[in-house]
Amino acid sequence: MQCVENCDDPNPANHVLFEQPVWQTLQMFIGEMFCFLPVLYTWLRSQRRSAPVFLPSDTDEDEPTSSKAVASSEDLKGWNVLLLWFPAACDLTGTTLMNVGLLYTPVSIYQMTRGALVLFVGVLSVIFLRRRLWMYQWLSLLTVMAGVSLVGYSGSLIKDAVTETVNLLTSGGTISEPTDQPDLTRVLLGVFFILFAQIFTATQFVIEEKIMTRWTVPPLVAVGYEGLFGALTVLLLMPIMGQPSFSSRSPFFDLPRGWHQMVDTPSVLWTSLAIACSISLFNYFGLSVTRHVSATARSLTDTCRTLSIWLISLGLGWEKLLFPISLLQVIGFGLLVYGTFLFNNLVRPPAFFRPPPISIAAAEDVEAEEAGPLLSSSRLDESAALPVDLGQSGYDVLPTDEHVKAKGVVTAE
Repeated sequence: MQCVENCDDPNPANHVLFEQPVWQTLQMFIGEMFCFLPVLYTWLRSQRRSAPVFLPSDTDEDEPTSSKAVASSEDLKGWNVLLLWFPAACDLTGTTLMNVGLLYTPVSIYQMTRGALVLFVGVLSVIFLRRRLWMYQWLSLLTVMAGVSLVGYSGSLIKDAVTETVNLLTSGGTISEPTDQPDLTRVLLGVFFILFAQIFTATQFVIEEKIMTRWTVPPLVAVGYEGLFGALTVLLLMPIMGQPSFSSRSPFFDLPRGWHQMVDTPSVLWTSLAIACSISLFNYFGLSVTRHVSATARSLTDTCRTLSIWLISLGLGWEKLLFPISLLQVIGFGLLVYGTFLFNNLVRPPAFFRPPPISIAAAEDVEAEEAGPLLSSSRLDESAALPVDLGQSGYDVLPTDEHVKAKGVVTAE
C-alpha cells in the first residue's frame, strides 16, 4: 500500500496509507469495462466496410480445441444480458470483502485463506452444474489448498525472520520484544471476511459457466457487461456509504477523502490505471478458461498465479531465498503444481484413487461416439463402392468356379 498523507513525517506510525476498498472495487469494474474497447473498435470498422464484420465467437475460433460441448448456440441478447448482473454482484461483494479482510490480516494469512476457493468451486459445481468429480480430483483440490497454505505460512516465517534480523542490527545486538503483533480478534475477523468472500467468488465462477454454457457470448462482451453492471452498482451504493453514519465509523468508507487521496497522489493514480488494465486482461482470460474448460479449472489456474508472482519476484530481487524456511515455499509450490496437474489428468493419479475401469470405458465410448468418423460404414451408399466391386453388385455369391482379380476381370478356373 502507498502512503498518501503525512508521508514526510519521520515517524512511520503517522503515515496514512491508501486503504479505500470502495474506490478500489470501482477501479476493478472500470478495468473490466476496458474490454468494451476492442468490441467498439470492431463495430466501428464494420460500419466503414461494405460487408459486415462480426466479433468472432468462441465456437468459431476455438471449436477444434474446446473440450466442452455447447448446449445451445443462442446468442445472449435482450433482457438476458441482465443475467450477467448476478456474477457482477458476486464479484462486487467478494472483492469488497477480500479488500476489507486484507486490512485486518497479514498478507500470508490472506493468501492461505484464499486457497479455499478451489474447494468451494468444486462443491458448487457438483451441486448446481451437476458436475461429477472423481475421488482423485477432490484429492487434487485438497492438495492445492495445502500447497497454498504452506506457501502463506512460510511467507510469514520469512517475514518474521527478516524483521528480527533488522531489529537486532538496529538495536546494537540487544534482543527487543516483538512489536506490532496483530490482534487475534482482528485476524479472526479478517479470516471470516476472506472466507465469506471466497463463497461469493466461487458462486460467480459457477454462474458464469452456467450462462456461457446456455448462451453464446464472447468473453470480451461478457467481461465488459459485468464491469458495466458492477460499476453501476457501486455508483448507486456510493450515496448510501457516503453518509456520515458510515464514514464516521471507519475511514475505509470516507469516500471524499479517498477521492482526494487518489487524485492528489500521482503514484496512486497511475498505479490504479495499471491495475485496471491488468484486471481487464485477467478477467478476459479467466472467463475464456471458464468457457472452454470449467469453473473449477479456472479456480485452479487462478491459484497457480501465486507461483508466477513468486518466480517474478525472485527474478527482480523483491524476494529472497532464506533456507531452510524457503524449502517450505518450494514444497508448497510443488504441491500446488502437482494438484493442478492431477486435476487436469496431466499426471497419473494414485491407484487407490483412480475411477473404476467400467466408468472410464463408458466415458470413452461416449467421447468416441461424439467424435466418430464423418462417414461410417453403415452410411455408405452404392456410390462409395470400391473400384474392384464395380459391376459385381448384382451377385450375392460368386460361382464356385469363378473369382475376381484385382482389375475386375472374371476368369474361370
